[in-house]
Amino acid sequence: MNYKYVLFAMSFGVISCKTSKSSIHTEKYAVEITSAASEVRIDSNLIRKHVYTLASDAMEGRASGTAGIEKAAKYIENEFKKIGLSVFADLENYRQTFTFKNKRTQQDVTSCNIIGVLEGKSRKEEYVIVSAHYDHLGMQQEVAGDRIYNGANDDASGVAGVLALAKYYQEIGSERTLVFVAFTAEEMGLIGSTYFGKGIDAEKFVAGINLEMIGKTPSFGPNTAWLTGFERSDFGTIIQQNLMGTGYQLFPDPYRNFNLFFRSDNASLARLGVPSHTFSTTPIDVDPDYHKVSDAAETLNMTVITQTIQAVAKGIKSIVNGKDTPTRVVLEEVKK
Repeated sequence: MNYKYVLFAMSFGVISCKTSKSSIHTEKYAVEITSAASEVRIDSNLIRKHVYTLASDAMEGRASGTAGIEKAAKYIENEFKKIGLSVFADLENYRQTFTFKNKRTQQDVTSCNIIGVLEGKSRKEEYVIVSAHYDHLGMQQEVAGDRIYNGANDDASGVAGVLALAKYYQEIGSERTLVFVAFTAEEMGLIGSTYFGKGIDAEKFVAGINLEMIGKTPSFGPNTAWLTGFERSDFGTIIQQNLMGTGYQLFPDPYRNFNLFFRSDNASLARLGVPSHTFSTTPIDVDPDYHKVSDAAETLNMTVITQTIQAVAKGIKSIVNGKDTPTRVVLEEVKK
């Protein structure tokens, strides 16, 4: 996740904000649910395989434009092919390749979003996007004998979620068309998702589900996640209603001062009006591994990832099948 300014704020306390006019009841939004786990079946062994592969040293930290991220791209492509997803729009394959300029080095970088599609049954022209970024920081200055920033939580965990949700919905079907995307260059400023957004008709996208850092137990405790921009549409309320009785709770983003809604790939679609939000479980204010070489697969809890994906699958089902349509997003950024 691109928490560049978040970490600055944590260290020096310089960010403050006013709530937007629609941000109300944030302390009371969490739905109390008590019964057994969701009926959604997600293979935890497959989740482990995805995370450990994408966060392996062989991927060299998955920096955009490198040989390492190319290996990750091929892995995700192969998984999409196994699942049986089709290609997006007029693309020839799963890759949406483009070139952009690295703002820091001023060098051209060529990279690609990986996109797969599951066509809907009765509402083919209405789209729901499920996304995560597959890039990370690559290889940098050595720290304690290690220079590979593996990015297991950030965001191999989210990509594992995208792959698992693609497999799940391929098996059960959907009424609306699902677009599964692994975005590149999120860490360089949401570049991949911004490029994707320029080429779509945003009015046809009814919701965006972004998964970011879902590998650790959040501050709310087990069987919980938090959602960015909760007050900006009724997307989160729909998810909460669908999770009643599952034993899982969804909370609004507890880090309101950090304006996280605009710090991950959901923001690129939200700026186009799409009710696009990010699910996360990481207690970012105390996470010791964010953007460090220590963000390795061994630090993650595969049960947390699996349960979160189960909850997301259950929570979005009414949206995927056309029963619910979230309100368009309230776009005004939080004032600093």
